[in-house]
Amino acid sequence: MIKHLVMWRLDEAAGDKPGNALKLKQLLENLNGKIPGLLKLEVGIDFSREGESSDVVLYSEFESRQALAGYLTHPAHAEAAPFVKSVRAERRLVDYEA
Repeated sequence: MIKHLVMWRLDEAAGDKPGNALKLKQLLENLNGKIPGLLKLEVGIDFSREGESSDVVLYSEFESRQALAGYLTHPAHAEAAPFVKSVRAERRLVDYEA
């Protein structure tokens, strides 16, 4: 199983930060059930607001590395990408096998 985690800090200059976090969450969670090999996808919005915390986190599980690659190029993922890129200030990710 492949686990794919992404954390974003949102850009203050992009406008309504809480609203953008919620929209990002909804866009990504809508990918559930649409992409072959995607077993689980959940999105969390940080409530701690610590100096070192990110604003939004994506946790997802895939059947294989090939399924993850398919997710990254899938048209449904591509539809969400422009909004995500427009509101993020920073992105960190980790992909690993479990």
